[in-house]
Amino acid sequence: MTFISWFRRLWDRYGPARRLLVVEGNGLPEALPRRDLVLLREDGDDWSVGMRCPCGCGEKIELMVIEEARPRWDVAVDERSRPTLHPSVWRKTGCKSHFWLRKGRIHWCK
Repeated sequence: MTFISWFRRLWDRYGPARRLLVVEGNGLPEALPRRDLVLLREDGDDWSVGMRCPCGCGEKIELMVIEEARPRWDVAVDERSRPTLHPSVWRKTGCKSHFWLRKGRIHWCK
């Protein structure tokens, strides 16, 4: 493990928690926030969550949250606007990151 990846994992665990930003529209913004997640909402219905990959590669991750989608994720937000995703996120291409997002914190899978 390089120093940079070690530091990222430490920052994910003890740095500021990620937040959930709600955006009206039908597509993710071109420029996603560096740490926070974006929830897409259209006509009052949540349908997608987007974020940058937390490994540092900068790739855009989009996860569907609508009932009809397969695969699909559940997103919950606590009283401090910290998001939780279920199930885990596992990128099958690129960096192949695998992690859980719990209360705004990244928990890496080994």
